[in-house]
Order: sequence, then structure tokens, then C-alpha cells
Amino acid sequence: MSFTVNTNVGAMAALQSLSSTNKSLAQTQSRINSGFNVASTKDDSAAFAIAQTLRSDMSGMKAVSSSLNRAKSVTDVAVAGAEQISDILIEMKKKALESADTIDQASRDAINQDFIALRDRITTVINSSDFNGTNILRDGGGSVAALQSTQDGDTATAGWQADALTVANQGLNLGGTVITVATTGSIGTQADAQAMVQTLTDSQANLKTSLSTLGSASRRIDAQLAFTSKLSDVVEASVGNLVDADLAKESAKLQALQVKQQLGIQALSIANQAPQAIMSLFR
Repeated sequence: MSFTVNTNVGAMAALQSLSSTNKSLAQTQSRINSGFNVASTKDDSAAFAIAQTLRSDMSGMKAVSSSLNRAKSVTDVAVAGAEQISDILIEMKKKALESADTIDQASRDAINQDFIALRDRITTVINSSDFNGTNILRDGGGSVAALQSTQDGDTATAGWQADALTVANQGLNLGGTVITVATTGSIGTQADAQAMVQTLTDSQANLKTSLSTLGSASRRIDAQLAFTSKLSDVVEASVGNLVDADLAKESAKLQALQVKQQLGIQALSIANQAPQAIMSLFR
């Protein structure tokens, strides 16, 4: 073993070891502070790139959920309105049957007044079945086209197109193709009442189709919302598996590195004192 004051090999080795320990300690503390094992592409380029792609997918799923929730609200409002109209048609048919019977005109006039009030309520219900500017019960009130995924729903079409879930406008206005009762329809005479019974029967049959369409659409939206929520949870868990730090493991590692750091400082201190032994040779 040579003695020299120009080159302290022991101190150099101790310093390199301490520097490595400090670097590992800083990395561990960063993981504990951020909660991420991979916080930057510098940590792990492949894992970070995959995590960023999955985060983009999660952002898209949030947009899908928002769109589906809006569609659900519009559809559920329409369902409530259509069900109310169905109840009104039942009452109107009852009034029409009463007026179609052999009764005095005074009684028929009173029944007709009730009928007209019920008839006009249909328009009120339709106009009230509006959500955020969309009313799928009123002609011209718009329709629903909600995102159900952020993927292209038609790969044969040039350019990106969202995969959408649609609910068509039902057009339940008086005098339309579903509710065929005219806006001025009445049962003021026995003949009018008898004709109105058939009109109401046809309208009820037509409305069954609209009710079925709306109910089916509402169930489909609910199912898609549940699926999107589960899928989002799976993707979020996948991101966590890629980039989250195991804090229990990092905590144990931190304590070990702190002890190692202290030992490194002690070793460097001992190595720095070695050249002083040379002084004894000149006494």
C-alpha cells in the first residue's frame, strides 16, 4: 500500500458511492412525494408513453359519459311526457265513449268541454318535455345523438366519425302521424264522438310504438353508461399499474438509503483522514 497526498483513492471510491446513494435517495424521495414510479419519460419512456395513451382514452371516456348523461336526461324527460300523453288519451277515449252514447246535448256539451281541456293538455305536455333546448316529442324539436365511444363507428367512411347512439324525434304533436287527433278535434256531436273513438284507438296504437322506442333507448343509454364507467375504472387501474409507486416499498427503501448515506459520509470522512497518517513518517 502506497502513501500519497496527491491521489486519495479511498476518498474517490467513497465519494462515488456516496454520490450514487444520494442519487437513489433523491429518486426515492421524488417517488414518495409524487406517488409516481414513472413521473416522466426520463424514468421509463415505454411505460410513460403507454400511460399517456391510456390517459387520453380516459379523457375520451369522460366526454362519452357526459354525452350519454345528456342523452339520458333528454330521453327520460321524453319518456315521462309520452307516458303522461298515454294517460291523457285514455281519459279522452273515456270521454268520447260517454259522448258517443245516447245522452242529452247539455251533458254532451259538458263532456266535450272536458275533452277539449284534455286535448289541449297534450300540447302543454309536449311543450314542457324540453331539456336543454332539445324536445324529441315535438315536431322540429330535434333528436339525440350521443357518443357511445370515441372510436370511429364507420371505418369505411373517409375521416373520423364518432360511434353514436341516436334517439329519433317522435313527433307527438296533435294532428300528426302518431297522435292523429286534430288540434280542433271535439266530441260535440254523437257522430263526432263515435269517429273520435276510432281516432283515439289508432293514436293509442301509434303511441305504443313511440313508448317502446323511448323505453328501449333509455335502457340502452343506461347500459352504455354502466359499461363506460366500468371501462374507465379498468383503464385507470391500468395506468396505476404502470406508473404508480409502491409507497410501502419506497418507504423501506428510503430508510435503507438514509442509513447507507450516513455510512457513506462516515467512510468518506475516514478516507479523507488517511493522508494525515503520512505526517507521522516525518516526526
